[in-house]
Amino acid sequence: MRKLPDVSNTEDSAKDRTNSARGVAGNSAMHDSAWKHVRGEARYIDDLPEPEGLLHAAVGQSSHAHANIKSMDLSAVRAYPGVVAVLTVDDVPGHIDIGPVFPGDPVLANGLVEHVGQPLFAVAATSLRAARQAARLAKVEYEPLDHAVTVHDALKKQIFVRPDHTQQRGDYEKALNEAPHRLQGEINVGGQEHFYLEGQACLVEPTEDAGVHVHTSSQHPSEVQTLVAEVLNLPIHEVTVEVRRMGGGFGGKETQAAPLACVAALLARHTGRAVKYRLARYDDMVQTGKRHDFYNTYDLGFDDDGVLQGADIMVAGRCGYSPDLSDAIVDRAMFHSDNAYSLGPARVVGHRCKTHTVSNTAFRGFGGPQGMMTIEMAMDDIARHLNLDPLDVRKRNLYRPGRDSTHYGQVVEQHVLGDLIEKLEASADYRERREEIKRFNSDNPVLKRGISLTPVKFGISFTVQHLNQAGALVHIYTDGSILVNHGGTEMGQGLYIKVAQVVAAAFQVDLDKIKVTSTRTDKVPNTSPTAASSGSDLNGMAALDACEKIKANLTEYAAKKFNVAESEVRFANNQVIAGEQAVDWAEFVQGAYTARIPLFSSGYYQTPKIHYDRNTGSGRPFYYYANGAACSEVIVDTLTGEYRILRTDILHDVGQSLNPAIDIGQIEGAFVQGAGWLTTEELVYADDGRLLSNGPATYKIPAVSDAPLDFRVELLENNPNKEATVFRSKAVGEPPFMLGMAVWSALRDAIASIADYRHSTPLDTPATPERVLGAITRTQQWVENRAAELSTEQAAQKAQEGEPA
Repeated sequence: MRKLPDVSNTEDSAKDRTNSARGVAGNSAMHDSAWKHVRGEARYIDDLPEPEGLLHAAVGQSSHAHANIKSMDLSAVRAYPGVVAVLTVDDVPGHIDIGPVFPGDPVLANGLVEHVGQPLFAVAATSLRAARQAARLAKVEYEPLDHAVTVHDALKKQIFVRPDHTQQRGDYEKALNEAPHRLQGEINVGGQEHFYLEGQACLVEPTEDAGVHVHTSSQHPSEVQTLVAEVLNLPIHEVTVEVRRMGGGFGGKETQAAPLACVAALLARHTGRAVKYRLARYDDMVQTGKRHDFYNTYDLGFDDDGVLQGADIMVAGRCGYSPDLSDAIVDRAMFHSDNAYSLGPARVVGHRCKTHTVSNTAFRGFGGPQGMMTIEMAMDDIARHLNLDPLDVRKRNLYRPGRDSTHYGQVVEQHVLGDLIEKLEASADYRERREEIKRFNSDNPVLKRGISLTPVKFGISFTVQHLNQAGALVHIYTDGSILVNHGGTEMGQGLYIKVAQVVAAAFQVDLDKIKVTSTRTDKVPNTSPTAASSGSDLNGMAALDACEKIKANLTEYAAKKFNVAESEVRFANNQVIAGEQAVDWAEFVQGAYTARIPLFSSGYYQTPKIHYDRNTGSGRPFYYYANGAACSEVIVDTLTGEYRILRTDILHDVGQSLNPAIDIGQIEGAFVQGAGWLTTEELVYADDGRLLSNGPATYKIPAVSDAPLDFRVELLENNPNKEATVFRSKAVGEPPFMLGMAVWSALRDAIASIADYRHSTPLDTPATPERVLGAITRTQQWVENRAAELSTEQAAQKAQEGEPA
């Protein structure tokens, strides 16, 4: 990793950029829980002190993918020692359906099951072991029904969780027909298990007013609050939801933490006792959704230089049995099916395929990565078809002035990628290494190396407009310490420390004066999920808004107290400076309190400019785009299909970084997770809908040995966001995940070298050694077939010329 850049504070309203206060926004600062993580002191749900009389929850699970429930005998469950309560759907006092956006998710099965592992009933017992053991004793009789497991099954049966959607710009058919060259292709893009370190968990305590207090590991406290209230048939204000931190989320805890909280709340309300519900790893993998796997196709027209003239793209996601967030996820796959390239006249169609598997859900990138895979595959295919360097084809197709309108009508206004790729191409020595790799491959019949440089252009904002809002509270106490609360949740990504740095920068005080407290629905209401890479954008701006309101009052007070103009009052170096006079921050705050100046405020922010019309498939769904590029080199053993990542260079655009150390950590982690998605992490389902890769023994996340041997990460310098984000920063949570595509593309490059880079063999993901070996075998067969064809052609030509064959 290279040296962190020195990024200065860029607060628009602060002309004085002395940045002398320690740890303010723009500087690297340690994660606020780093030492707690290392020492094991960070409290997660299972670490909270257990209330007296605590019960433990478990659920009975369906053993069928699709069936009617004919009968359910729970007498043995109720009789098991330690069992206090057993509830079915008939015991739910309020709403049964807890679908987060669209209906389709019963809190407990209601006569029909639609995936293996679907909860049938809930058990509360005096120990976790007793609850789990008892849940297995149910006698359930089923009437099996026809089921679909794969995207291809669903497309064949034409079953979907939501209607299809189309985005179209221009006459794509005419463009395809008139293009000098035309290629078609298809790819199966695998799903991904979240595999967070802390599984799904919650602790629900009844309150004295018939409500409940919910401790949950959730990215969306307000959704948990609303659904729990609806299930219990209570007004929302009777439910308080609190989140201090999660042990990882990645989208898996955006909607799918709520069912656990609802079940635990039902049991708590029924028994009058606190209930903890924590999933074992196996149950977590079976009961909760994953990244959607996709089946995508393309039909592209292009000229002799590889420049796209038109496109027809289809993306089809495996949604599982219910809509969950699939409508928006497939939308985002459609939005990002261009990645960084101007498609020309284009049509993009998205299918939301229903399968009788667990309902898939949000995962870092939210469909964007799956959409990008199609066009990145096509860039390599076009290059091989024309015998060009894939990087040249990519660069020629980048959005640029004159070719800057997407297939959904948004204009790309900030053309960052051209310069960014040029810088990375030079710093990574791409051209020199490309030639050296060709020499290596020509001299080595078994080992083959490959290299690829791929870009990322990722839209930032929730594509559902009303989610793009946030609130915050800022309190200043009389000793000068500051408490902050906002609607964002902390899952290890460093949101709390970034918001604290924003507040520190606003008042120009040391970071250690700021404390961010647990996210709670009774402090900031109606919060949006911490997702879509918008946590810092939304909550940072809301906190800054609260600070500016407080500062306005303090500035007016200082001007009057010291008899200066308000323009002569400034905040710097833990002081308030009024003209020639400087007062220590804590002393000034104490004086302001004595003078009855408000030292607290709420803040609010809503993202401007964004809109999207689904009827026309056009609009501006994104406030701005985050950009990056990765250059990865791999080495492949053609006898086994095994490979290693030799080197990866990343240059990423985070605007004016709020915290370079946190941002670089996010980029490193996202890249490795993205590479894991495309290489080692394989979800395997049996024909009957059972998940076979249901634990760490059968599902391989990347290990240290899977990371690049040489790993270099840099932030793009001197490129503040042109949109008015918090201190001109850019989102960093999701965009670098897609940099992992460079590894997959490099594997294809190594395989293509077997055919002297003249053939582009498809490679579905994850590109496990087995799949890589299969692609190698097909490429070798193509070489043999091509040699036979050339031999036949030469013999025929000689015969025509009268020469002996």
